[in-house]
Amino acid sequence: QVQLVESGGGLVQTGGSLRLSCAASGRTFSTYAMGWFRQAPGKEREFVAAINRSGGTKYYADSVKGRFTISRDNAKSTVYLQMNSLKPEDTAVYYCVADGMKIPRVADGGGYWGQGTHVTVSS
Repeated sequence: QVQLVESGGGLVQTGGSLRLSCAASGRTFSTYAMGWFRQAPGKEREFVAAINRSGGTKYYADSVKGRFTISRDNAKSTVYLQMNSLKPEDTAVYYCVADGMKIPRVADGGGYWGQGTHVTVSS
């Protein structure tokens, strides 16, 4: 089992940047593919980005491609989401997920989820 703690959320103006972090407990971080999802008020949870175990393969939602970058540091058991050129529609609670079976690109309830960190982008 792995426990995840997200941090780095906050309030930022349109066009600004934030870097989210997700720290994992345990010694087996490198055996999990990692992902970021988000949920805006009144909307379903949606995929944002994912990365494989080694960090060599990354996936992005079309809505964030070119603006967000996912990365991981297996030595620090941490996955990051660098968010640039933020827009009001990026406002949401951001969750990280660890999945030992597949690269998490669908919010199907699988894997281990963090509690989320709030991101608010003001216009």
